[in-house]
Amino acid sequence: MIEPGDPTTQKTFADLTPLEIWDLLRSKAPGVERWSSRVAVVSPEADLARADAAGARFVIPGDPEWPDQLEVLTDAGQQARRGGTPYGLWIKGPANLHHLLQSSVAIVGARACSSYGEHAAAELAAGLGDRGTTVVSGGAYGIDAAAHRGALASTGTTIAVLACGVNVSYPRSNSALFNRIAAEGLLVSELPPGCSPTKLRFLSRNRLIAAMAQGTVVVEAAIRSGALNTATWSEQCGRPVLAVPGPITSKMSDGTHLLIRERNATLATSVADILEAIAPLGHQLTQYPHAPTTAEDALSHDLRRTLDAVPVLRPAPATRIAATAGLDRTTVEQSLETLTEANLITHDESGYRLSPSQRRAP
Repeated sequence: MIEPGDPTTQKTFADLTPLEIWDLLRSKAPGVERWSSRVAVVSPEADLARADAAGARFVIPGDPEWPDQLEVLTDAGQQARRGGTPYGLWIKGPANLHHLLQSSVAIVGARACSSYGEHAAAELAAGLGDRGTTVVSGGAYGIDAAAHRGALASTGTTIAVLACGVNVSYPRSNSALFNRIAAEGLLVSELPPGCSPTKLRFLSRNRLIAAMAQGTVVVEAAIRSGALNTATWSEQCGRPVLAVPGPITSKMSDGTHLLIRERNATLATSVADILEAIAPLGHQLTQYPHAPTTAEDALSHDLRRTLDAVPVLRPAPATRIAATAGLDRTTVEQSLETLTEANLITHDESGYRLSPSQRRAP
């Protein structure tokens, strides 16, 4: 009878239990006319029967499977902005929702994604899955589907949060993907079986994705998009937001670059970046990339100048090397001796040249 995330509902029924709300709505008391049009068509028993036929179940707050992190959606004084905690969730799949969400990351992005975005989403999802982190997304085309497939290709699992009933395949061409998620992970919805998606239901669904996961990664997004809406919900829930950079020539990267530039999103280029963002402070710290060290890194300035002046193939005498290096002959001869001992150069009757290993070095 109540649309998910309706802020008016949260204000009107803030102090009532679900059973009290149900009785009030069925009584058609003054002040509840907003929802009375559905009284004649709502049947909880039929909903439960359809769920049972689809192999789904209904869980509510207090159940062992209920994810307590959803309570952030109804923080005191924030009901209108947060959209409220769901009264219940319809779940299809063998896994336990509460357990899967103990370590979880949402990966969202554009439906009309690029091949780069699709590849990045799948790789990140697979990497997270292999590290025991559940991937949460919305089951849509593009980035969502790539994230689900990447997680399923790994040793991990995935959750699809839908804007329709768990027995409804939308989009229809993702039916095979939904079947596999239901077999290995979970399909989750705030809407009863049989419900169709609407634009506002997608937006309400986004708040669940953000609240369920420990952080949200936006792979590709236009400036105005559902993915940025999910990022906003994640910010309001106090969850970290990460964004994958993309080509500056791609419109699908405008949204991710905006998140990084203006909304302090964390730059995400690897699984390690994501795990560091969602881990407790001081844990899972990312090691910044460094170029591999070489034998030249420890050389003094004079040794480097001398080495730079040594020919690659045709040997040269010390005098010519000294002239090329711009150093005195004594310094160069001492340096050449040191470089020979380090096997960086070789010496014969014709003079000095780089050793075979140095010739192959980049």
